[in-house]
Amino acid sequence: MDDDHKSRTRKKQEDRSLQALGEELVALSSQQLEQIPMQERLHEAVMTARKTKTHGARRRQMQYIGRLMRDVAPEPIENALKNIRIGDSRKALGFKKVEKWRDEIQEGNPRILEEILRACPHAERQRLTQLARNARNRRNGERGAKSSKILFRYLKEISCL
Repeated sequence: MDDDHKSRTRKKQEDRSLQALGEELVALSSQQLEQIPMQERLHEAVMTARKTKTHGARRRQMQYIGRLMRDVAPEPIENALKNIRIGDSRKALGFKKVEKWRDEIQEGNPRILEEILRACPHAERQRLTQLARNARNRRNGERGAKSSKILFRYLKEISCL
């Protein structure tokens, strides 16, 4: 359908969706933002919006981003945002898996160490066993939190998160 034949409501809906896409861009971290393919003007507008604190100025900047988005094909940006979301959800799932491993180790599950060693073949059995023993023994003591953190960091390291 040609732009001239679109209803005013349809055009407004498209503008709002482009502005919402721009708001997603503003919410990204700097590292994530660099993964998004976009024009230099749009990138500068997004960076300006991130620095803008007052409500009215931010709203106007977001409208400007929406206007710039009209001249850009949104599909590559949407695909990049989708990939970032997928990556974030994978990290979250991996983080939960590591937390589960740590908790089961602290509870004394004897089979969990073998499961971890199968999942992470480059893990050092002796170090893992020692960290698990320290975390279990000191769970209720003052150094229990420290042992738990050390165990968690090692599990995170070997699971390639």
